Amino acid sequence: MSLRFTIQELTEYVEEIFPQIKDDFEILEISEQGSRVKLRVALKHLRPGNTVSGPSIFYLVDCSAYMAVCARLGREALAVTTNCSIDFMRKPSGDNDLIANCELLKVGKSLVVADAKVYSEGTQKPVARATITYSIPPKTKD
Repeated sequence: MSLRFTIQELTEYVEEIFPQIKDDFEILEISEQGSRVKLRVALKHLRPGNTVSGPSIFYLVDCSAYMAVCARLGREALAVTTNCSIDFMRKPSGDNDLIANCELLKVGKSLVVADAKVYSEGTQKPVARATITYSIPPKTKD
């Protein structure tokens, strides 16, 4: 199976359907196996102590999984998160961007299961690990 988007096309598609997030992310890599996405950490992503907040980490995990799903399956604007479990392992510094390496573990007709590891840019150990499930809407008959 081939990819449905180039990085540029996927970036444009995400900006089209979610214009409010266009400045937050950079798609670094996409493949049939997943995605690598950067969250450009800004003040709005921080909690006290100059740490990236848990909701911001979820935001990155969710978006990286969505981008991996679209790269593999095509335009799936109505794909939705049905489950997400995150283990927060280290405090990510607010001075560094975050990078999610998202791997598609199973791609079925109605569900996609993915695993993501989140790193503070420039570090070797993950700050969080997540498992996320997406529901794919059924194809409509024309």
